[in-house]
Amino acid sequence: MKKIWHNLKEGLINAFDKLGLAWWVEIVTHNPRCTYYFGPFLNSADAAFASKGYIEDLEFEGAQGIVVNVKRCKPNNLTIAEDLGERFDRKVQPAFGGQI
Repeated sequence: MKKIWHNLKEGLINAFDKLGLAWWVEIVTHNPRCTYYFGPFLNSADAAFASKGYIEDLEFEGAQGIVVNVKRCKPNNLTIAEDLGERFDRKVQPAFGGQI
């Protein structure tokens, strides 16, 4: 029964995420200047509960000025490093200028 609920929940999360209705944890850090997205989650309570672990990991890595938002969204990039001017979930481009 537990496996059935897990599979159903995963299916619901995927459907909600495609519709932009899933919940995500957005964490913005001042140092380094980054924005991280963790998710998707079926509801805000699950996202808020999970955020504690993400915060602990970032604090352990030395991040400072951590601001957490739990919200419905559909992020295009899971990590945005503003200090480096990079988006980590970039699409791979071919070496010789062609389209993928």
